[in-house]
Amino acid sequence: MNALNSKVALVTGGGRGIGAAVALRLAQDGADVVITYQRDAQAAENVVKQIVALGRRAAAHRADSADPAEVVAAVDAAAAEFGRLDILVNNAGEFRLGPIEELTLADFEQTVAVNVRAPFVASQAALRHLTSGGRIIMIGSNAAERVVFPGFSLYSLSKTALTGLTKALGRELGPRGITVNLVHPGATDTELNPADGPNATVVNGFTATGHYADPADIAAAVAFLARADSRYVTGTSISVDGGFTS
Repeated sequence: MNALNSKVALVTGGGRGIGAAVALRLAQDGADVVITYQRDAQAAENVVKQIVALGRRAAAHRADSADPAEVVAAVDAAAAEFGRLDILVNNAGEFRLGPIEELTLADFEQTVAVNVRAPFVASQAALRHLTSGGRIIMIGSNAAERVVFPGFSLYSLSKTALTGLTKALGRELGPRGITVNLVHPGATDTELNPADGPNATVVNGFTATGHYADPADIAAAVAFLARADSRYVTGTSISVDGGFTS
């Protein structure tokens, strides 16, 4: 449980859902954790309190992932908060669905800003602080690998871009001892996509396991990639989707 002892992690969008589960798991494994949030300060503070209760240091910073300046400021603040930065988890995301004829240019700009530009900018900023052994972990989506429902064109486009970014950064940063990997969650039981929601039965039918993931399932994969014993894994994508893409 101390695999990440003395490490400092930043989890963007860590105030709820998968991001909150990742933040808590990294803390359970020994890391001090900084999270960002955009709107719900109370939810973010609740995550901070849970991390502190585990005996780790924690902080929350408001940052709009659509604003590059705020993204960079959040990375630098995380490093300054606890004196270093070892792990960056690019989790914050935008989820806009709809027929392509109805998606607007504003929808496109916002989705790409949050799902593509923010991970690029955050990773770039993190390199001022990461040293050998550093970790960059992207949170993608199984919709980058398999799309079975209409209306996902924009979202899938944005998450597919992370595959290229991950492969290229993994190659570029490997000589520096920094790994870069991508986790593709499948349907995960969160407030925005509950396991008992109206589409759950249909979604479950596409999985091999027949049920949604718990956020902790995604966090477990992230925790592995954050550890020292994942040092030979880089530039790759890992699907945690119950066999949805198998």
